[in-house]
Amino acid sequence: MKRRLQRLCAGMLAAMLLCAVPVSAGAAGRFSDVPAGHWAAEEIQRAVELGLFQGETVTRFGVGHQMTRGAFAVVLFRFFGWELVQPEQGTYTDVQDPEAWYYSAVEAAYAHGAVTRQTETFRPGDAITREEMAVMLVRALGYGTVAGLAQELPIPFTDVRTNAGYIAMAYELGLVNGTSATTFSPNRTATREQAAVILIRLYDKLHREEPERMGILKSDQDLAGVKDYGIVAVPAGRLFFSGTARVNRAMAKETEDAIVAAARTAGANVLLQVTGGAPALKSDAKTAAAALAVAVEEGSYDGLFLDIPKLKEPEQKKALTAIVKAADQALGDKLLYVAAEAPAWQGTGYTGYDYQALGTAADRLVLRVAPYARMTGDFPTAPPEPLEEVYYALGQLKGLVPAEKLSLMVTATGTIWKNGKQSGTVRGAELDDLLADKGTEVYYSSRYACPYLTREEGRIVVWYLDRQALDQRIRMAGFFGVDQICFSDLASLSGALLG
Repeated sequence: MKRRLQRLCAGMLAAMLLCAVPVSAGAAGRFSDVPAGHWAAEEIQRAVELGLFQGETVTRFGVGHQMTRGAFAVVLFRFFGWELVQPEQGTYTDVQDPEAWYYSAVEAAYAHGAVTRQTETFRPGDAITREEMAVMLVRALGYGTVAGLAQELPIPFTDVRTNAGYIAMAYELGLVNGTSATTFSPNRTATREQAAVILIRLYDKLHREEPERMGILKSDQDLAGVKDYGIVAVPAGRLFFSGTARVNRAMAKETEDAIVAAARTAGANVLLQVTGGAPALKSDAKTAAAALAVAVEEGSYDGLFLDIPKLKEPEQKKALTAIVKAADQALGDKLLYVAAEAPAWQGTGYTGYDYQALGTAADRLVLRVAPYARMTGDFPTAPPEPLEEVYYALGQLKGLVPAEKLSLMVTATGTIWKNGKQSGTVRGAELDDLLADKGTEVYYSSRYACPYLTREEGRIVVWYLDRQALDQRIRMAGFFGVDQICFSDLASLSGALLG
């Protein structure tokens, strides 16, 4: 009975210490060691107001004091809103006292994968290093697998010897900086104010406004959904070259008119999507751009979405860039969106695009991330827009194309595999029916942040995106400042994807 009472009191104490009540606005200004001109004054104030930090005393924050590993676990506990975890026996040999103010936070960090048990001790009283902080942040976000894969990617810091993928990822996501252009100082300890700044950066990244939605609408069967989209692309044109460039109709006029009317009623900007194959790029750039501009004008569109996919040859990509530059001039004030294959890491993407030139000429560069389509043993691994590829592509384009000019395309359809062979796609309504069927087993791959379903004892497998997977891709894009998502086919959206 006495032991139970001790644990109950310890739990209440932990709850009071961990679940700090946010203090009133401007409270950080009362800290005598945080003058108004201090470089971290604003972040300290916000961190205190959000309840992430408390002052060491009523009047002092503790500027310059080291952040301990136990204290950082507590801050992560508050930040992510984890539930209290109080096992009978602690995970680490030096975190065994349930009355310790950090006990439940350390256990919650372990339960959520922010820390591992590579050693038997946690060292809660030790100052946390910059390397340890980066690792804990990345793991707390659920990106440990991606960071592990990223170990072999180039990193600008010459002094990083261990956990390179984690440090690189924390840096690419905009959470930490180097101590110089080429050094990270991984073993340098972090202060309380430095930790506050990093947590506020993360807070702002995770609390960005919802991205603008763009969608490609290929059918007039369900036009009510266009109200949620700021940009609607209508695939009604196809670029051809037959002695000269021309844009042919690729959609029935009645369908095109119905889509355009519905999109305009919803207040969306409507773009003429023009597709085509590599032969269409044989025309000289000015002639092709003129034909595109005429098609846009004749259809009274707000602009052009040029989508010539899967270009393999360098000359084809150069021709695309030339046409885009010429189209920028020919379209005048109208919008110009251009699709391109994203830089690929482990997939079979198409590299060699002049992303910088395309991003300069276009209003938006819409990135098509290569899906995986391979067998792992006898099981198909085919996630659309694998999260690791989204991270890689956006990291590669960082500094080349302004984030506000990028759009991430997400696949609305599922990919169906039968007996180990890809056998087409499954659209929204059909996917919803499969998910509702009792013969369907549903799984979620944390590695790829993507669900898949199986039927007939695994002989049929469908990889697809649901709302959870979509949110993961939106969040990753948001870390890089990308504020627009493009859906590949609005007519194929499933209830699972819409949430």
